[in-house]
Amino acid sequence: RLPLWLDRILRLVVVTPDMHRVHHSIYPRETNSNFGFNLSWWDRLFGTYKAQPTDGHEGMTIGLRQFREASDLTLPRLLLLPFTGKQGKYSINQRGG
Repeated sequence: RLPLWLDRILRLVVVTPDMHRVHHSIYPRETNSNFGFNLSWWDRLFGTYKAQPTDGHEGMTIGLRQFREASDLTLPRLLLLPFTGKQGKYSINQRGG
C-alpha cells in the first residue's frame, strides 16, 4: 500500500491501486466509477471519478451482491456465467445506482 500522501499526489495523473479498488465495490455507484487503468484524468473527464469508497478501504466489500455464495464462485459456474443471464440483473455502467 502506498502512503496516503503519495497516493493523493499520484491520483492526479495515474490510477493508483486504491483508486481502482473502489471500482470493485458491491455498491453500483462505486462499481460504476474509476474505470481507468492507467491515466486518472479519463475518470475525471467523464465524471466517473470517486475518491473513496463509502465504507472506507478497510471496510469495503468487493464483488457483486448477486454473486456472494461460494457456489457462484466455482470455476464451472464462472465459465458458464456469460450464458446463464444472471449477470444481466446488475446495472453496470449506470450512474447514480
